[in-house]
Amino acid sequence: MIDKNTLCEKIHDIYPELGECNQNLEVTWDSDVEAWTVNFEKEGYRIKHYLEDEDTVSCIEHDQCVGLGIDVGQFR
Repeated sequence: MIDKNTLCEKIHDIYPELGECNQNLEVTWDSDVEAWTVNFEKEGYRIKHYLEDEDTVSCIEHDQCVGLGIDVGQFR
């Protein structure tokens, strides 16, 4: 399984505007939906995004978090 700190740092590297890990950017494994949960605050909004296995691998290996990028793009 992917390490949450590794995933959080990778997300931070790709989207530094989301903030710092374990501050306003948090990554946790949600066993109920079997996906990584990415929580972040942006412009006063709290966002919860689920990263499925395919997106997680793509994020770690290819620097592409497509679904998360769509949520982040709403603030640009």
